[in-house]
Amino acid sequence: MNNVTGESDSSGERRRKVRRRLSDEEVAARNKKRRRIQIGCGVGVLAVVGFAGWLGYEGLQAKSNLEKAQDFAMQAKDALLSGDTEAATRAAGDADRYAREAQGSVDSFPWRAAGAVPWLGSPFDSTRQMTTIVTGLTADVLLPAVDAGSAVSPDQLILDGARINLAALRDAAPVLETTAAAITDLDAQAQEVDGTYIGLLNDARLDLQDQVSELSGLLNNTSTAAQIAPAMLGADGPRSYFIGFQTNAEARGTGGLLGGFAVAEADDGAVRMNEVASNRELKFDYQPLDLGPDFKQAYGHSRATQDFRNSNVSSHFPYAGQIWQSMWEQETGERVDGAIATDPVALSYVLEVVGDVTLPTGEKITADNVVELTESTAYSRFGDDQAARKAYLEMVAKTVVEKLTGSISRPQALLEALGRAASEGRLAVWSSDPEEQEVLAGTALGHVVPDDPAPYAGVVINNLGGNKLDYYLEREIEYSAGSCEGETRDSTVTVRLTNNLPQGDYTTYVAGMFDNPIGAPVGTNLADVALLTTQGAKLKKTTVNGTSGFVFNSSELGHPMFNAQVPIPQGETVEIVYTLSEPTASGSARVPVQPLVDSPTVSINVPECSS
Repeated sequence: MNNVTGESDSSGERRRKVRRRLSDEEVAARNKKRRRIQIGCGVGVLAVVGFAGWLGYEGLQAKSNLEKAQDFAMQAKDALLSGDTEAATRAAGDADRYAREAQGSVDSFPWRAAGAVPWLGSPFDSTRQMTTIVTGLTADVLLPAVDAGSAVSPDQLILDGARINLAALRDAAPVLETTAAAITDLDAQAQEVDGTYIGLLNDARLDLQDQVSELSGLLNNTSTAAQIAPAMLGADGPRSYFIGFQTNAEARGTGGLLGGFAVAEADDGAVRMNEVASNRELKFDYQPLDLGPDFKQAYGHSRATQDFRNSNVSSHFPYAGQIWQSMWEQETGERVDGAIATDPVALSYVLEVVGDVTLPTGEKITADNVVELTESTAYSRFGDDQAARKAYLEMVAKTVVEKLTGSISRPQALLEALGRAASEGRLAVWSSDPEEQEVLAGTALGHVVPDDPAPYAGVVINNLGGNKLDYYLEREIEYSAGSCEGETRDSTVTVRLTNNLPQGDYTTYVAGMFDNPIGAPVGTNLADVALLTTQGAKLKKTTVNGTSGFVFNSSELGHPMFNAQVPIPQGETVEIVYTLSEPTASGSARVPVQPLVDSPTVSINVPECSS
């Protein structure tokens, strides 16, 4: 038993030792495996840290170079505008260099890999998009634009005596056309740059969009000028233009009543005013002009082509231009080559640049008082003495014209003022030359009703009382439409008109009606409110202050037009609501603003549909 027991004890001990040896081996293997894992993790961590470091370095480089490129790009633009071509060349070169370095960073593997991560990678992708735009801006726009520096620089464009440098414009036309096309494409790209959750990067995106948009406007306007301005300003022989001074205290489609006019002659870039006069020189009964059946149906009752007072009831300025051309030819036998319209608000922008003018009487006309003087004060000052008032306004116009045809000390500011006036529809131009007019129609200067199917809501007011109450008119316009799901959608255009005439004593000429078919009290504004709608739209109903209203139907350039005639009592607001069914057309919704005295509130809630 003892031997057996001893063997058993010895065998068990050996087994325990084997198990202990196996356990030690397992532990060693496990430790070895653990070390391999730790080494692998360490290598992974080092790789991640290295990737992050590389990415961080590229990010800092890209951010720094992109900011420098943008800064130098704006310096180049400013230098071009100030006429310093040498500085513009240096700045454009620096902008191009830094943009290329930034592009190298964002085109790197870590940047593209980071940008591919959903949501988290959005800052990297947005930065890469912005860098691509800045690179294109410097290489395809700024560097070539420097070669056309004399054309885009107002100091070089406007010579002594307000003469335009037509040779520089023509020489620069090819380069300007190329750069304008490039910046237009870059502007579209900039507006599509994706937003991100990093606030500073979003701010940079918005700044870039503004900068590219501003430069796009500058170069496209200059390119357009280079295409048509030389011929229009007499490079190939003298040109003449009828200039209408609109009084928007009495609303008309293109702005206001034709209160005065001038005839200008352009020859080799220099402009001379041959005549400045009030509308008392014009007639109420010219021979009619055929502008087509739609025009006749819409405006024939107002004798628009025969009576100068209604010559611009349509908001489509080319109609007014042709009518003014016809009237002047009947007056003098002279056929002008085009027409221009402006108003006192535009004049105030110009006076901010050229300074005050002093009338022969010693009275000063300034940017601050010209609108009130010509559209309000003059009526109270002269009462019912219309001849004296018109003589006064004629004197104002002549004095300002003399100022404008003199030396221009701040040409860049003047061009900006004119650009502002054009963007608001307060400066409109029509040419009788079809090719020139086609170019003008694509710009704010054309002031045209577009002949296309995109969503449209043009609210046009014409004064029916023959008074001056639109000086006190305040407008609100809202255009909303349903989704893009069906072939048609419901839409609504709401127009609120407020008569802000203060309490006081007013002449009948200012606050009465030459014909009062509704027996309204003095101070009531009687307005024809036309709505030009999306092509193919149908009117479902119209309400005025919640009550069903009557409208006249017609059309203009394919746009159905609905006219409601409403009295607006003194101190009150009238609300007109047009409920429509319109085609679900592609394109951005447009609500053009008629250039009256006020700056209306415009609200658009129309989804943009794809074709």
